[in-house]
Amino acid sequence: MEIMAKRLIELRKKRGLAQKEVAEYLGITKSAYGFYEQNRREPSPEVIKKLADYFAVSADYLLGRVDCEN
Repeated sequence: MEIMAKRLIELRKKRGLAQKEVAEYLGITKSAYGFYEQNRREPSPEVIKKLADYFAVSADYLLGRVDCEN
C-alpha cells in the first residue's frame, strides 16, 4: 500500500473518525475520499494541504518524505 494511503487510514482511525467526516471537511464524497485511502486516486496539492491541516501533520509526513508527523 502506498505510504500516503496508509498514513491517511492510520491518522483517521487514531482520531476515531469515519471516512464520511473527513470527506465532508474536504467537500468531496465519501467514495472520493475512500479512493485516497485505497490508493486508487491521488489527492491534488490543495487537498493534501487541507488533509495536513485537518490531521495537524505536515504535508511531507503525508507524502512519506519524513517519518515525524510534524
